[in-house]
Amino acid sequence: TVNKGSGLLDFAEDMKELGPDIFIVNEDGHSPEKEKLCKELGIEYKVLKRIPHANLPARSTTSLRAIKPMPYRIDLAGTWIDQPYVSKYYPGAAITASLEPTIEFNERSGMATSTRKKAIELWNDHLPLEKPEKLAKTLFRYDNDPGTTEVSGSQDSIGITMPGINKFFYDKGKYWPSRFETISDLKTIKWLEDRLYMLTLWPRPDGYNVLSDTCINTENVKKLADAAELAWEGLINMDFEKFTDGFLNSFRSQVRMFPKMMNPEIQKIIDQYHDKAKAWKLSGAGGGGYLILISEKEIPNAFRIKIRVKDFWI
Repeated sequence: TVNKGSGLLDFAEDMKELGPDIFIVNEDGHSPEKEKLCKELGIEYKVLKRIPHANLPARSTTSLRAIKPMPYRIDLAGTWIDQPYVSKYYPGAAITASLEPTIEFNERSGMATSTRKKAIELWNDHLPLEKPEKLAKTLFRYDNDPGTTEVSGSQDSIGITMPGINKFFYDKGKYWPSRFETISDLKTIKWLEDRLYMLTLWPRPDGYNVLSDTCINTENVKKLADAAELAWEGLINMDFEKFTDGFLNSFRSQVRMFPKMMNPEIQKIIDQYHDKAKAWKLSGAGGGGYLILISEKEIPNAFRIKIRVKDFWI
């Protein structure tokens, strides 16, 4: 059966006609919009945990249909610094992590899906057996055709191809970082996985242009760079207070430079988690996508990520 509507709530009209008593989703399919719709229609809304049987890996509904092993990336702090029109004011680092494709992330949602599509186009479903930084450079070049006016930042290519959690430093006005630091320690990776939760919002709307209103200057870019350094220090020391301070200050710095990342609808959802999470940010360029939450307490109905670890031979 094909739903009548479109988008994340493409089933809304069918639901109104059918009038079910209960609407059930898995954690990775939960969103505040679905919950709100059910509340408006007087339908009981249930979110089920995915508990794999006998050591089998947890899989999302979508991934059971067709899983592509190509990784995703999640941006953690400092991103936007990979754009020369930002770093020209002040140098700094970005932090990303490469993710196992345990779910299929929505497009236009800040998870580098367009760059990932280019990677699949270039290499099919798997990354080649090659040094990660070389793969990152190859993908970055392939992702940006000659004459491209809006260059896709290198953090997407790096985040997809380089395993673990990576911090990479951009000198003033440069497209490619001058140095890398990597966390491949399993204890640290598990520490972050245990504290990071994600909530599905909605894809960025058509016509969304985060660059239509900006406030990029030396002071604001320095705040972004300083926040990324603090987040990294917190990560390598597994210091929750430092990491969350850096994580949240990085997001606030991003919004300070790119106010269109936020809107009242997103703020309402963030407000619901002030007492549950210590820090939060939007994935990618904001405007929707995913809300990333950091908490030492379990956040109900949010889903988790799995960071891709370094291959033994690299």
